[in-house]
Amino acid sequence: MKVAPLIRAIEGHNARVPKGESIIEYRLVHTGQHYDAAMSEMFFRELCIPRPHVNLEVGSASHAGQTANIMARFEPVCLAEKPDWVVVVGDVNSTMACALVAVKLGIRVAHVEAGLRSFGRTMPEEINRVVTDAVADLLLTPSSDADENLRKEGIPEAGIRCVGNIMIDALIANLPAARRSRILGTLGLELGSFVYVTLHRPGNVDRPENLAAIMAVLQSLAQQMAVVFPTHPRTRQRLSDFGISWDGMAGFKVNAFRKFIGEVGNFFLVQI
Repeated sequence: MKVAPLIRAIEGHNARVPKGESIIEYRLVHTGQHYDAAMSEMFFRELCIPRPHVNLEVGSASHAGQTANIMARFEPVCLAEKPDWVVVVGDVNSTMACALVAVKLGIRVAHVEAGLRSFGRTMPEEINRVVTDAVADLLLTPSSDADENLRKEGIPEAGIRCVGNIMIDALIANLPAARRSRILGTLGLELGSFVYVTLHRPGNVDRPENLAAIMAVLQSLAQQMAVVFPTHPRTRQRLSDFGISWDGMAGFKVNAFRKFIGEVGNFFLVQI
């Protein structure tokens, strides 16, 4: 989602460059950290992202294993392409791994969405953010508070650029498509009549007591108004692992719509 606006900006810039002058050449590298069709192919298709020039196909592993696999497979790409910059986005393992490879090869690194902090080192994403920002040459931040976080960590002012929230760029670009969606009609909902929930952070879903407590609150909330809950593959697996399931409950029904799993009263499950 963060790459789509960036590529559109590059292609827009190249279209405006007078003939004969240098354009921005880029290579899109997909590490394959997210490989589920609903978490990868769908985004490329619906956000109109070009096919990656390279797919490292690293797949799943532990945090250490996945990070190591990305680094081992990304290094030959950097050696072959010899880029002037490696641009990384967000806070996933791929972000940190690719940044580390580049900086060790003497390639400049730009981090899009730099400076965001949860201040919780138990979150893997927080470690990825802090490490990436520490080694990056150019820190492209979404907000003034992100700038301040970097200053407090001793990042030189010259490397900080507040460019705005690239996720807002993605949102604006996709508003027309979202407004054409018929999902509300499929679920029998109207704007302003429901709560929309996403749930996938390890701290929330990897501990059975945490996930059970959250699901209980959502079920209680569903007594008051509709709750739409797109089930992330990770969350769906944890619900199964921990025996927290809606299967067999009164009112559960399956709908033919491919993204709509079912409902329990006002609780709608939507598969992504």
